[in-house]
Amino acid sequence: MSEFQRAVTDEFGEVYGESVVRDVVLDRLGDRTAKQALDAGEDARRVWEALCTAMDVPKDRWYGVGRLDPRRDS
Repeated sequence: MSEFQRAVTDEFGEVYGESVVRDVVLDRLGDRTAKQALDAGEDARRVWEALCTAMDVPKDRWYGVGRLDPRRDS
């Protein structure tokens, strides 16, 4: 699982997160969904920030989310 996918799941939950990535149109990314932007090669960090903005995620939850805990096996 990518850092982006972990971040989405941590913030929105698995099922709702999949819907958000697939369905929410992000004006900051040229009116594409996160999935469309990632599939087109857009930087995952930029997609995550656009998704956070669109979904009103508090800024203190934007950074570091999705990174594995170094003590946890992946």
